[in-house]
Amino acid sequence: MNTVTMNIFRRLIRLKLTSKSQQKISQYEPQAGLPHTLSPSIRPSFLSLSATTLFSLSKVIALLGGASVAVAGEFEQAKRMHERIVGAPPTEAVLQSMATNIASGNGVQAAFTAMDDPRFYSVTLKNWATPWTNRDQDIFRPLNDYTATVIGVVRDELDFRTLLYDNLLYVGASSTGVSAYSNSNNAHYEQLEERNVNLIENLERRTQSDVTGLPAGATAGVITSRGGARAFFYAGTNRAMLRFTLLNHLCNDLEQVHDVTLPPDRIRQDVSRSPGGDSRVFLNNCVGCHSGMDPLAQAFAYYSWDYDPDTDPEGDAGQITYNREGDIDPETGTRVQEKYRINANTFPYGYVTPDDNWDNYWRIGANSLLGWDQSLPGSGSGAKSLGMELAHSEAFASCQVEKVFQMVCLREPGNNADRAQVEGMVTSFENSGYNLKQVVAESADYCKGE
Repeated sequence: MNTVTMNIFRRLIRLKLTSKSQQKISQYEPQAGLPHTLSPSIRPSFLSLSATTLFSLSKVIALLGGASVAVAGEFEQAKRMHERIVGAPPTEAVLQSMATNIASGNGVQAAFTAMDDPRFYSVTLKNWATPWTNRDQDIFRPLNDYTATVIGVVRDELDFRTLLYDNLLYVGASSTGVSAYSNSNNAHYEQLEERNVNLIENLERRTQSDVTGLPAGATAGVITSRGGARAFFYAGTNRAMLRFTLLNHLCNDLEQVHDVTLPPDRIRQDVSRSPGGDSRVFLNNCVGCHSGMDPLAQAFAYYSWDYDPDTDPEGDAGQITYNREGDIDPETGTRVQEKYRINANTFPYGYVTPDDNWDNYWRIGANSLLGWDQSLPGSGSGAKSLGMELAHSEAFASCQVEKVFQMVCLREPGNNADRAQVEGMVTSFENSGYNLKQVVAESADYCKGE
């Protein structure tokens, strides 16, 4: 007898059983489907079924006995939902609670119940966010302040957009006994992970500027976290910070925002205007990314990653640096970091970065489809205002919803129903104040199985 038949058989039987007998059945049935055996104390109630009911049952069994319809009962759905959210089966009590919610049509509440498990934070969310913290997009990296802050923002149901611009950072509670937060190493977070600390109870929200010493106006959520700076302010020209923020939080890489129609007036000196002696390459390729990227990456002109390349070539013991007002870089003669003048002789007539003022050229043309917030000016100074520009776009909201859908449903949206669900969840995400747990719950409910 298949699962469909067993579930219908069970429910028809329950119509004729007393509430006391129903309780006894639930003690003997597995997590889903018909019980393997019936207690002797239940058999009298079973035998008291009318001939009409038994005849109806026999017809249902005859019709469905050979069917292979993939319909899951509430217990199967609850188990699947919990395993996808937490990565492990639920306890019997949690399973019963979730199944009850699902049976009453409240699958979203069942998902919230699953999210009460600490492993949702220490395993599922940690693995989800870790690829955002390194250029290789490797999931097998230790917990750090970037991933911990993602976890904390989700746990506390904060506006997820603030992840890119607020003055916040999550650290372990002092009661955990781990090493204190350090600007020059990741020991604090590695010890939290090694000791399997419960992040629901022991992760604390702090003011980032108080923890790291950055000026409050220079903080920008995970962008200026140690983990983010180590990955994307390390060496280079700071364009990596913009590129990976677009990729990780707007789900668009530079190829997707390529636009050769924008003016090239803010492209820096290190970009050749005739690669290989052919200016057509610049006009039809290079300009498509740099014309929009360089005016935005200017927001990071005062940031760098300070490390000793001789003794620490990977920069693991380095720390974020920021040129405050009055600080002068010896190479540029301004607050702008030296890296913004790298390879200045490639095209000496290119743009010379004077400050951290940025402009969003992508508000016009094809990239206006990213849905920029019209209440914002589209320009500003520094990482904080740029983080807000990016986080308040429609692309940011859509990106988070699509990533959560993939995390929970274990696949990309693949048909019209999936795409309609994603669109609906984007609206729900916005209406919930950008509470990511709401998206997790709705995704889990949608993908729990029929």
